[in-house]
Amino acid sequence: MNKQEQRSELQERIAAELREKALRTNMPENTELENVENLAYMKGTQQTTSHGWAWIVLIIVAAGVFISFLVQGL
Repeated sequence: MNKQEQRSELQERIAAELREKALRTNMPENTELENVENLAYMKGTQQTTSHGWAWIVLIIVAAGVFISFLVQGL
């Protein structure tokens, strides 16, 4: 019975420490960039769609075509 009581006391102490740590991490001074969506400079913007990779490929291809025109001109 003593080991079970010690274990439950240990579990309670660990749970209390975890609750305290969770409260410390949720304090306002630690939430500088957590709610980025609410910031004024983010208004009117949207997250990248699933086609974001296509834009990157398109830009790379366009840069390659531009560079090839420059090389052919020399």
